[in-house]
Amino acid sequence: MAEAGPTVLVVQNDPDSGPGRFADWLAGEGMHLELVSGENVPSAPDAVDGVLLLGGGLMPDEDERAPWLPAERALTAAAVAQGRPLLGICLGAQVLAHVAGGTVVASSGRPEHGSVLVERLPASADDALFRALPPTFPAIEHHRDEVTLLPPGAVHLARSATCPVQAFRVGERAWGVQFHPEASAERLARWDPARLAGEGFDLAALRVAADTAEPESEAAARILCRAFTDVVRGGAGR
Repeated sequence: MAEAGPTVLVVQNDPDSGPGRFADWLAGEGMHLELVSGENVPSAPDAVDGVLLLGGGLMPDEDERAPWLPAERALTAAAVAQGRPLLGICLGAQVLAHVAGGTVVASSGRPEHGSVLVERLPASADDALFRALPPTFPAIEHHRDEVTLLPPGAVHLARSATCPVQAFRVGERAWGVQFHPEASAERLARWDPARLAGEGFDLAALRVAADTAEPESEAAARILCRAFTDVVRGGAGR
């Protein structure tokens, strides 16, 4: 019998924000995915080799709306303390920032929706996840809240024209990205056009732009996903 590959714990914070294309990509890299949500979110990364925190329309401390968030915060803190590879996406990145001492602001006034150009920063040149990415690359964004102040000692890895904190690293093995590398342009078909119009965005135009950018966006997302699996694989069984 073949030996099981490294296990990645995937925390799903919203039924509509699953692992997307990362599910197939991680499996294709030999990763075993353990998907958890709600009361099943553990408070420590025991018996797993990596952690993936997904997005959701919450603040990282809205415990009344999401009673599992204290466990998710404890899980995040334990992963950072243990050096367990962790990748937080959107809300997941905000949870990481919050736990590590950064500041997350609700409805910051700088919403991003659709395909957005992300720019790598100089500190990403030797980063395990970002060093192989192009200097700029498009990615799907869908947020109103944002990290406005990085945690002490965090490494700032990427920005966009609207949102300065697009990616950061805490310690050596915990990353947060405001953008959605797991989401393809198809995700926009599920968005509410009226809600977007209220923020000044036209969903039809967003879909055209995202479809146009999809090949470049997918290529960058694959690089990021593969780099994360390399980090997880490198630390498996520690």
